[in-house]
Amino acid sequence: MTENIEKKWQEKWQDAKLFESNPNDKEKMYITVAFPYPSGAMHVGHGRTYTVPDVYARFKRMQGYNVLFPMGWHVTGAPVIGIADRIKNKDKWTLDLYENVHKVPHDTLSTLEDPINIVKYFSSEYHDVMEKMGYTIDWRREFRTIDPTYQKFITWQANTLYKKGLIQQGEHPVKYCPHDENPVGDHDLLEGEGVGVNELTLLKFPVDDKFLVTGTLRPETIFGATNIWLNPKIDYILVEVESGKYKGEKWIMSEDGFYNISNQKDLKKLENIDPEEYIGKIAKNPLTDEDVPVFPASFVSSEYGSGVVFSEPADAPADYIALQDLKNNDELIEKYNIRPLVEAAEPRNVVTVEGYGKIPAAEIIEKLKITNQDDEKVQTATEELYKIEHSKGHVSNHIEKYAGKRVAFVRDEVRDDLIDAGHADIIYDFAERPVICRCGHRCVVKILNDQWFMKYSNKEWKVKANECLEGETIIPEEVKSNFEYYLDWLDDWACSRRVGLGTRVPWDQKWLIEPLTDSTIYMSYYAIAKYLKDMDCDLLNDAFFDKVFLDIDSDEVKVDDDTIKEIQKEFNYWYPLDWRLSAKDLVGNHLSFLMFAHSAIFPKDKWPKGTVVFGMGLLEGNKMSSSKGNVILLNDAIDEFSADVVRLFLMSSAEPWQDFDWRDKEVKGTQRRVQWFREFAEKVNEIAGGKLNLSKIKPVELKRNIDKWMIGQLNIHIKNATEALEVFQTRKASQEAIFLLKKDVDHYMYKTKHLLTNPDEELIYVLSTLIENWIKLLSPFTPHTSEELWSKYGGSGFASEAKWPEYDEDTINENIIASEQLTQNLVKDITEIMKMVQEDVEKVHIYLAPDWKWDLYRIADEVGKPDIGQIMGKAIKENIHSDKKAIAQDAKKISKEITKTKYIGKLDEASILEDSKEYIEEECGSEVIIHRDDSYDPQNKARNAMPYKPAIFLE
Repeated sequence: MTENIEKKWQEKWQDAKLFESNPNDKEKMYITVAFPYPSGAMHVGHGRTYTVPDVYARFKRMQGYNVLFPMGWHVTGAPVIGIADRIKNKDKWTLDLYENVHKVPHDTLSTLEDPINIVKYFSSEYHDVMEKMGYTIDWRREFRTIDPTYQKFITWQANTLYKKGLIQQGEHPVKYCPHDENPVGDHDLLEGEGVGVNELTLLKFPVDDKFLVTGTLRPETIFGATNIWLNPKIDYILVEVESGKYKGEKWIMSEDGFYNISNQKDLKKLENIDPEEYIGKIAKNPLTDEDVPVFPASFVSSEYGSGVVFSEPADAPADYIALQDLKNNDELIEKYNIRPLVEAAEPRNVVTVEGYGKIPAAEIIEKLKITNQDDEKVQTATEELYKIEHSKGHVSNHIEKYAGKRVAFVRDEVRDDLIDAGHADIIYDFAERPVICRCGHRCVVKILNDQWFMKYSNKEWKVKANECLEGETIIPEEVKSNFEYYLDWLDDWACSRRVGLGTRVPWDQKWLIEPLTDSTIYMSYYAIAKYLKDMDCDLLNDAFFDKVFLDIDSDEVKVDDDTIKEIQKEFNYWYPLDWRLSAKDLVGNHLSFLMFAHSAIFPKDKWPKGTVVFGMGLLEGNKMSSSKGNVILLNDAIDEFSADVVRLFLMSSAEPWQDFDWRDKEVKGTQRRVQWFREFAEKVNEIAGGKLNLSKIKPVELKRNIDKWMIGQLNIHIKNATEALEVFQTRKASQEAIFLLKKDVDHYMYKTKHLLTNPDEELIYVLSTLIENWIKLLSPFTPHTSEELWSKYGGSGFASEAKWPEYDEDTINENIIASEQLTQNLVKDITEIMKMVQEDVEKVHIYLAPDWKWDLYRIADEVGKPDIGQIMGKAIKENIHSDKKAIAQDAKKISKEITKTKYIGKLDEASILEDSKEYIEEECGSEVIIHRDDSYDPQNKARNAMPYKPAIFLE
């Protein structure tokens, strides 16, 4: 039934072309979200990503804005090439993933051996699921990044930046897949997204006629080297340097290290090396010429650096604990006959840092209670100590040339001195592993000398990008500092690839423009995409885009003037982009690149105005991962729960920038809420005698306080939901729009239940007004349900185009709100006390605060802060009560209470509670007696009565 309703309204919206957005005289709102890379099926994490902008788009449309929300498909790069290859090669894991996780029909799998078919299949699947979710997308602007017209646009973008000198060729380390012979970006990776590349100093320790080469982030610690570590359980080899400064030298490294380093250095493998033959040998410290023995260690990784590690136990926690382990391991010492060498190896001070002694590593090992080198806390200790020494450490005074210099600044000086002296070289490695290409092969860091780079290191460009950032509203605000860091930190970016789908580098056709580079200003393409779909690609030269986007005239423009003017008008209407939404893991690349690209290409009045950053998705507390099968497909979730339930759950479970957790039990709870709302609307219709007509609600003067209260509460929720949606607080807005409003409605229905069988015009007016506004409040979240109810009960036009409810301050009566709150709080307090006493209660005695306590509350409000002395002084001066001790006691209570309960003046609590007495008795199941004095107070409870909080005695 729900499925039929949702499909019905999707078709009606489509027939009415409701979400096709064209320039008009309304104020525009242009919102985009990162377009998906459709190499697999949509899951509920994607659903959250694309529902947030849709909720905002629907909200703004109802506020009267002309809203544009477009969508396209990012298919540039090598991932689909690797997927197609694995399917073609009948890779068991890939076939299982696509058939059983992504739900590709068995008969269709073989067609995905062609990467273009992967793109077509999943972009079509995404499109269909987005329609099932009820997204307000203008599908006329849909495109794939391999469309010929889009490639013309990217060619223009690349040429524009190239002419400005912002794309240059040079030597640079890049993430690289040896199998694909192609540089890779984060979008090309199966594992290792966001992993950085570290520069390591490769130190050469002479041993016999060879060198043990060790990669380090901290060359300054060479002065404290006590030994070299080899791992007897990994494979080592001897290599020869075939070119460059160290040509002819023979280096020892791990085989895995060679796999990475040989992509940076001209190395030839000579033979395998047995590491056990080298344990106990003496190498030389290249800087001090001191003896450095070789010891065994299990913590040494075969993949990181060279697989050989020099040990500096004073400042490296891993080295310190490994050395202690070895000193305590008689079996290992005897095996390699190294007792004198091990006993002589002691940490040597190199760095002086405030708060630590001569051997900082020893102190942090003890602090974290690390017992051996395999303890997971070793990594934590390393990170903590390295950060402290980097920010606060100095080279100790006994190290002559560098004494007193800051560790943060001396590092490069020591490195350069070592290289100049022929003792070291530079290599690059990943900060973390594994880094796996989508083709399934291990990636390396490769030095390319003909690679094209975006010059994000350009200082003038950085200034403009920061200016772009300054002009944006960033949500959440604290992420702005992350952007500031990345804009400053970003270095040259490899912007070309050898293999994959995409656009050729215009001036160097052997290269393709990489995925993150061809997706920085595509928001401008959306604005004109509907015109370009059917145009002859040959007409779309650089001069065309120069004219449309930058109003640069040229004789080379091939498109007629009238068409150009129409396209230009469309672009200038929609641009600049109002809001860009994307995930937090793209802050350091895509979202920063967007600011760089816009600031370089467009004038300032076309720079983006706002960015919203999303959190990640969890499934029952665990990270979602399509590759690991830990996902719920969005299509399956819609089929099981309905699009509206999925939408409401995704919006109410967390704010967009927080991580959300898909939990089946909670989704079912949301499903019950949506069903309750449908049933409640029908109940209101029944109360109205089956004549509920939302287009013809007759205004009525309200006399009962409870009716005024309900209308006031409705307006408070309208105000709060509106303010929340304005800043993308979808959780807060949805809480106001259904969960908190429902709580007030439940109370109202309870208080008016005696009227329901014979309703008067006031009740019908309140309930009709409530339903009219409630349907509209929920329309961005549950659009299909809202449309169905709107249509069923006489709403005019589409609910999606209905005017957003406006807050009416005149409906808010603070006395009425406080009166109802007084009653609700009192019932809650009585119920809680009854639970505690666990005895039958015949009578509930309620004691009200005397007048002098109200005066004290007023004085506290006038003072405006919890200053008991000042409150006391004013109270005594006004002579509000003869008992100064009682004033002092209650002044303390009121100074705390006033922070929770706002003072709005004295309430006639006796009248309020007398009017609600029947309700209170029914709720509590006991007789209620309201006392205006303490003439009957067997347990001296009356003294506890405070303004807005009567005292209670159960009898």
